[in-house]
Amino acid sequence: MNVSRSPLVRISVLLLMLTTSLLCVAQTYSVADLGTLGGSSSAARAINASGQVTGSANGSNGVNDVFRYTSGHMSNLGTLGGSVAFGNGINVSGQIAGYSTNNVTYRAFITNGNQLTDIGDLGGGSSDGYGINDLGQVVGASYLANGEIHPFLYSNGQMTDLGTLGSNTPQWWNVAQGINNSSQVVGTSYDSVGNFFAFIWASGKMHKLGTLGGSWSQGYAINNKRQVTGLAYLRNGAAHAFLWSAGKMTDLGTLGSSTSWGFGINDAGVVVGQATFSNTYHAFIYSAGKMTDLNTLLPPGSGWTLLSANGINNAGQIVGDGTHNGKARAFLLTP
Repeated sequence: MNVSRSPLVRISVLLLMLTTSLLCVAQTYSVADLGTLGGSSSAARAINASGQVTGSANGSNGVNDVFRYTSGHMSNLGTLGGSVAFGNGINVSGQIAGYSTNNVTYRAFITNGNQLTDIGDLGGGSSDGYGINDLGQVVGASYLANGEIHPFLYSNGQMTDLGTLGSNTPQWWNVAQGINNSSQVVGTSYDSVGNFFAFIWASGKMHKLGTLGGSWSQGYAINNKRQVTGLAYLRNGAAHAFLWSAGKMTDLGTLGSSTSWGFGINDAGVVVGQATFSNTYHAFIYSAGKMTDLNTLLPPGSGWTLLSANGINNAGQIVGDGTHNGKARAFLLTP
């Protein structure tokens, strides 16, 4: 029999290809509840290359402390003296950047081992930290003495004002949210007339990324290939997650409603975030041109509702916030 011309063989090959394709689409995840620090809730914000996670968890005393989760164990890193602290970024060394109250105001910090270290401000007495790269550089937002809020870059013990897209009005929130290993920074800044836009800051200059046809945009994360994700407005007023790459902004769509946010991106350009869904929120992953509800990729009967995916590493592990059997919990997804 001429195998190359056999209809049965061709059908078998087609079925095998279809099955393989379906298996690829139906990638599922194991899900881990990261627990708490003795209290009722936790939330995860970032994950590094080795799977360490940071965020905030409630203790038995009601304080929300920074945590570092490593190999199944959640360590309590405390606060700067106040009742609220969040780890928002974690690098390859396990260093964490974030913000904490100190009984007076919010302060940006970096960790030195398990110790939170206040990294100062731009003269206005208050600051927040959001991202950190593998060089230990931190980005965030700080008040100036005149009441304006500007993005900053903290490097080698020095906090630098990154400026704005023209904003000069107190209380307008100009902020840096992410930084890659080339010291390229992403965030959001207002212009002089009150419109806000996602930006990339590199080599001393801030560049506006534009929108999806509407008036505004926000930048949340950047990878080591200079790809950015965030949220941008459409001409009809809806706001969608985007992927910006090589000067082009791509609309990532939604889960059927009007709004989505891109919060994390890995070096493969895979985006994770949050989208409105049936009067609540669901976590999503965007890969190969498609947005998928992460809740559909969990084992049946898991007890989870994944509300927001906030970070993803190059191994495809995802962290975020959800509810597990009705309790607010940080989660870790592993493909």
